[in-house]
Amino acid sequence: MSLKMMRRRSNIDGGMRESSTTETTSVKEENVEWEMRPGGMLVQKRSNKSGSLVPNLRVRVSFGATRYEIFVNSQATFGELKKLLTAETGLQASEQRLIFRGKERENGEYLDMSGVKDRSKVKLIDDPSSRERRLIEMRRNTKIQIASRAISDVSMEVDKLAEQVSAIEKSISNGIKVAEVQITTLIEMLMRQAIKLDSICTEGDALSRKNLQVLTFIQIIRINHFNVF
Repeated sequence: MSLKMMRRRSNIDGGMRESSTTETTSVKEENVEWEMRPGGMLVQKRSNKSGSLVPNLRVRVSFGATRYEIFVNSQATFGELKKLLTAETGLQASEQRLIFRGKERENGEYLDMSGVKDRSKVKLIDDPSSRERRLIEMRRNTKIQIASRAISDVSMEVDKLAEQVSAIEKSISNGIKVAEVQITTLIEMLMRQAIKLDSICTEGDALSRKNLQVLTFIQIIRINHFNVF
């Protein structure tokens, strides 16, 4: 009888201790303290009781249907984990949202202090606004690539015409008369390429190439001012 009572009391006490431990863990996780690093980054305040040995973790990150295994220091922050994920996913850290234990984690929270263990699972979600920005950027880059190819095509044709211009200039400087039809045809062909170039809408590096090509046109068209007849 006494033995049964002792066992029952032990079970009750054990249950109370387990419940108390769970509640304490929950309170600790909710009451997060923060501190400012020298670089200005806000991070979770670390306890001074941490040991000298810092193990690495293998964190399993799910991103849609894709799975990643990231090796990271256990005392790293979620912000540092995002930087490692950038190389794998192509998403910038500012475009990432990391969910652990049903809660989105701040960049300054430490993995170990948040309860991340070896082979823990973390969910990655991309920010909807960043998805829209990437789509806009992809469309912009596509337009620039198309414009660059169009400018390259014009440039190749102009280079061919420039050789003919040089030949005519050489003939004129040697006192050789050049037929009017040859001059007018060459000028018309140059002007067609100039119109093509003008119709290309672009920006960035492609715009610089376009402007350089315009200068090339100006230089070539000077043949029109020669007294060739």
